[in-house]
Amino acid sequence: MVFSTLTFLFFFLPLVVLFYFLIPNRIYRNTVLLIFSILFYAWGEPKYILLMLITSLVAYLGGWLIYWLEGKPALRKAVFLGTIALITASLLVFKYLNFIADNLSSLLGMEWTIPQILLPIGISFYTFQILSYVIDLYNHKIALQRNYFYLTLYVTFFPQLIAGPIVRYETIEEEILNRQETFSDFQVGLKRFIIGLAKKVILANNTGAIATLIYGGSQEIYGSHFYWLAAVAYALQIYFDFSGYSDMAIGLGRMFGFHFLENFNYPYTATSITDFWRRWHISLSSWFRDYIYIPLGGNRVAKNRWILNILTVWGLTGLWHGAQWNFLLWGLYYAVLLLVEKLFLQKFLDRMPTILRWLYTMVLVLIGWVLFNFTDFPQLRSALVHMFRFDFSNTLRALIADVDILNAVFYIPLGILCMLPWKKKLEKIAIPSVIENVAYLALLGICLIFILGSTYNPFIYFRF
Repeated sequence: MVFSTLTFLFFFLPLVVLFYFLIPNRIYRNTVLLIFSILFYAWGEPKYILLMLITSLVAYLGGWLIYWLEGKPALRKAVFLGTIALITASLLVFKYLNFIADNLSSLLGMEWTIPQILLPIGISFYTFQILSYVIDLYNHKIALQRNYFYLTLYVTFFPQLIAGPIVRYETIEEEILNRQETFSDFQVGLKRFIIGLAKKVILANNTGAIATLIYGGSQEIYGSHFYWLAAVAYALQIYFDFSGYSDMAIGLGRMFGFHFLENFNYPYTATSITDFWRRWHISLSSWFRDYIYIPLGGNRVAKNRWILNILTVWGLTGLWHGAQWNFLLWGLYYAVLLLVEKLFLQKFLDRMPTILRWLYTMVLVLIGWVLFNFTDFPQLRSALVHMFRFDFSNTLRALIADVDILNAVFYIPLGILCMLPWKKKLEKIAIPSVIENVAYLALLGICLIFILGSTYNPFIYFRF
């Protein structure tokens, strides 16, 4: 189920809110959330519910064994590694087995075919959440969750189930049983949800349509400037798509008393690639930092080992996004850029004017999104060639061929304006609550108009 649909907005969400707040007992409220979360996932992936529940059960039983074996470190570690292997195996099978089989067949020149395995929605997100629970339990950062259904609620909670943010168990450990729902939190959460909905249906959908139009159009018509425009449009789409979903997830969690951590911090205002990755998909980059990079030794090792650590982490980050070579290329692209900055470029960037550092960062980020966007290498090569051949002819011909491209005149500048940190400035202004509430209701009404009139409503990160 998608948040930006009438089914969710007028059927699912009102029902879960009604049942939840009619029941005063915490245990029953958690039961309501668990039942509705399972129904939420069943709406799109009914046959994979069992996989998610079994993976949660593996973490639950493994957690108990890790707890019981506290005085036997060797056996405890073996159980820990076995639990991690079993949980990771489901991700490897359902996300990467076809990719591995296809590439081995090509490499070895042999016919090795296996049935096509469909990717369960959200498996990358909920698997990483489950792994964080097991790892943090082993490292004594959290307490054992003795109730399987509460652990399952953590895994299946519908706001963040299928597209993040990646919520660590330690973030909501106390709130599972001891949270306090307030009208103030509900109001703040609802407003945050509306902001995310607007990002999705007004900005992401319309900038995405521009990118799709150009990339799907005739290469004889669209010159280099249109391919750069498409790269900007896709960059805005993926930002407003994913940050919008994160806003909606954070807002929904807040409505029910959960406080998720932020997942984006205005990444397109970054002035270096290092800065960009401190701001983009924070829950994922921090997950790889804490559970892969630091255990590998981080930067507290010899330079060659450190370089290998960076390449390993970013290669895995790329592959996390998809079982395609372009995602690996995208991850390694950022690994190289980060290494270049950390080894020698950052000291030069620090002496450059802010606007030049920002331009440098955005150009590299745009190229990165082109790598990310195309799983087909001939298409990827064609897009990059068209960007850098600097042919600016046929502008009028392109506009005549498809007048819908004129949408870029409105939505691209609007997207650029909305990617800036105006919200922080507005929060410092004392706006009467009546005016603020009317503005949010008006924004919700505009969102509903866009939903009713749109047939283009994908969530990019559902692929992962």
